[in-house]
Amino acid sequence: MNRRTVLRSAIGAGLLAGGTPKARGAQEASAQPVSMEARARGGDFIDTADGVKIAFADWGKGRPVVFVHAWALPSPMWDYQVGALAREGMRCITYDRRGHGRSGRPRSGYDCDTLADDLSALLTELDLNEVTLVSHSFGSAEIVRYLTRHGAGRVAKIVLIAPAALPFVMKTEGNPGGVPEEQLEFFRARVLQVDFPKWLEDGKKAFFLDHASACMQDWIKGLMLTTPLPVAMETNRQVTSTDFRRELPGMTVPTLIIHGDKDASAPIELTGRPATALIPNAELRVYEGAPHGIFLTHKDRLNADLKGFIMG
Repeated sequence: MNRRTVLRSAIGAGLLAGGTPKARGAQEASAQPVSMEARARGGDFIDTADGVKIAFADWGKGRPVVFVHAWALPSPMWDYQVGALAREGMRCITYDRRGHGRSGRPRSGYDCDTLADDLSALLTELDLNEVTLVSHSFGSAEIVRYLTRHGAGRVAKIVLIAPAALPFVMKTEGNPGGVPEEQLEFFRARVLQVDFPKWLEDGKKAFFLDHASACMQDWIKGLMLTTPLPVAMETNRQVTSTDFRRELPGMTVPTLIIHGDKDASAPIELTGRPATALIPNAELRVYEGAPHGIFLTHKDRLNADLKGFIMG
């Protein structure tokens, strides 16, 4: 299978967008002032500038870590990172991208700018500083665009795990190694609209290789099937057509990129290595034999690396 076919077959990246946002905190029991942290932890949602409810969960205490999930997967995909890092003295915050999980499902706003603004709304409402942002796969798009649009004032470090969105997915005259636009459209038109569950089932082996139980594989497939197809299609279209090559050299915060050398969904030579080359002082850690689902298949090693990088 050539590299174009490999990336196209899994570019879905699963088996592979004015006003001040306000948290929906629990009603106060008295008229006494309530701290920002207490108010945020009393609720499940923040409101974006365009009125979309973004669901979040907040676990542990200590250095804040915000997890940005992959394409078509809601925030529970991070359960095995959140539990481990919260026990190690970190405050772990996950949220569902608009259209996913428990968040609102608007008809618009799935472009990279709006998705980055949603992330900004979360960080602002929870008043988070010295944050480490952690993403998997297409979630890297939100982190990069957030830094481009909102700066690094609240961000201490970033971790990009198997960054499928970077540097640029689509083939153009200036990006001959990318995937032709017509092939990306074919994926969306024929795979997502015709038989998405079968595509997920067929792709499980490449996503996990032999490193996860059948139950774990079924759990991830079930999570992906909760994402509405129109949302999956539009977020895929927006991210695969966005060129991040000019943005990456402007990223100045310490950056760790973690990638498996058996990743069929986002081959490291097309994504992780060129992204590392473009980000100043980025560190690339390659997991030998690891597939795209590295957050589950190599969770113990990943959690240890996350802890060391965040706390170091």
